[in-house]
Amino acid sequence: MVRISSQQIFSGGINRMQDINSDLVKTQQQISTGKKVNKPSDDPVAAARILKLDQNLSRVETYQRNADLANNRLKQEESALSSAIDIIQRVRELTVQAGNGSLSANDRKSISSELKERLGQLADVANTRDASGEYIFSGFQGGSPAFVKEDGAWTYNGDEGQRVLEIDDGVTVPISDHGKGIFGDVPATVSVTKTTSGNGFISGLSLKNESALQTAFDSATPNVPNDLTVSVVNASGELSITANTANGGALDLTPAPAPSLGDTFQVAGIEMTVNDAVAGDQFTIGINDKQSIFGTIENLITGLDNISKGTPKGNAEYDALISESLANLDNGQESILQKQTELGGRMNAVESTSAFLEDSALYTKEIRSQLQDVDYAEAISNLSFQSFVLQAAQQSFAQISRLSLFDRL
Repeated sequence: MVRISSQQIFSGGINRMQDINSDLVKTQQQISTGKKVNKPSDDPVAAARILKLDQNLSRVETYQRNADLANNRLKQEESALSSAIDIIQRVRELTVQAGNGSLSANDRKSISSELKERLGQLADVANTRDASGEYIFSGFQGGSPAFVKEDGAWTYNGDEGQRVLEIDDGVTVPISDHGKGIFGDVPATVSVTKTTSGNGFISGLSLKNESALQTAFDSATPNVPNDLTVSVVNASGELSITANTANGGALDLTPAPAPSLGDTFQVAGIEMTVNDAVAGDQFTIGINDKQSIFGTIENLITGLDNISKGTPKGNAEYDALISESLANLDNGQESILQKQTELGGRMNAVESTSAFLEDSALYTKEIRSQLQDVDYAEAISNLSFQSFVLQAAQQSFAQISRLSLFDRL
């Protein structure tokens, strides 16, 4: 025989109503927050999975921000390089115009004036800043302008650092390039870099055969072409051509028979004519030199302002200035175009990674939604049912609580 006391009836009724009310409150919270799992105790397994998915989503969103930053930086650099190409193209047009033999001295000075303006524009492009105010072509020295003019010469003021950004696990992309490699270390065409002659000059200097230049240094170790020295060896005007090798040795490259003053000849694939020199005069022909685009334009401006045409030497110097400037400008354009091609590859990599991250984020959100988001139709139905059950429990408890054994006496 089981005895049921009034206290048991009251305790059981209250506990049942509290349980129903707890379920009701939980359902109300789900509806108000839109989440099935509001605390780990609601569903420990789902809560653990949701936490892991949130962490993964946070990682993906961080990489997405990095990818957006990388894309913006690369687009800004690409835009700056496109502007530089346009400026150099205009400088080249002016250089071709300056080569017109019918121009007067005033015409050349007018061209020189525009070249100075274009040089200033190119400097502004090379000193482009990003949204945070840092110079994008200064390497790690973003607080300093990439190129500055000191003592009449343009110099690179940054370093050779390259910034990289991680845009996915183990995936990094360079987001900057130093200006020295783009605007500074541009291959220069062969030219006379030094002379000991007062009146002598070299005309018609040009590289006709690059493979012949390399072949001429095959016996050197390492076989890297170096500067040539053209010397007038005697009063009859006989010439000798030598070269210093990279390891300090010397090569005699004098053709047989030896050329003389006034002869047009080729040595190591380079064509030239030595004029009006005397015994003991020497000319240094620069090979594999580097010159900045700024230096090329600055030399062109100086030549237009100062070279006097009318003498064989003046005409030769002016013609050499024009031809060398055109070649160096073409090399400068090629340097920038190569960097633009490289930037295009990086931007494609960033774009594909961004698409992957976007898909990954969408997939993660879908899984999280399945675990976390409430089904409102189901939740509202549960809420109505639980409200009904609670109301019924309250009414039945009210009826039972009024019963007493004294009613049976």
